[in-house]
Amino acid sequence: MASFTIGKLARASGVGVETVRFYERKGLVRRPAAQGGYRTYSNDDARRIRFIKRAQELGFTLREIKGLLELNASPRTTCADVKRHADAKRTEIGQKIRDLRRMQRSLARLAAACGDGRKAVAQCRIADCLDAGPACN
Repeated sequence: MASFTIGKLARASGVGVETVRFYERKGLVRRPAAQGGYRTYSNDDARRIRFIKRAQELGFTLREIKGLLELNASPRTTCADVKRHADAKRTEIGQKIRDLRRMQRSLARLAAACGDGRKAVAQCRIADCLDAGPACN
């Protein structure tokens, strides 16, 4: 089993040393006891950090990731348990996508209110549209 210092662990995991320390403070990664003046980490620690980073890329919060790690550590966890978390995150992301599309349409209408952009700012309707909210066309 490989043994890493915090710097080597960070490089092996694709994160910075401060990220490792942050994960330790949040309880996501164990903080090993110092041996010979150095804290040593294992391949499992590197794998755990890569899991955390990948879960973050998929939109999971650190609190949700902690829950996933706890599920993973429990021998009673089933695939259905993990699937519930994945489905909930998919639903949340779907809502965010709908919200972003609505925002995109609103910004397009707002930009259109400027016409060709040659008017003086005092004649631009953007401020009026921001004040009027969704009523602006």
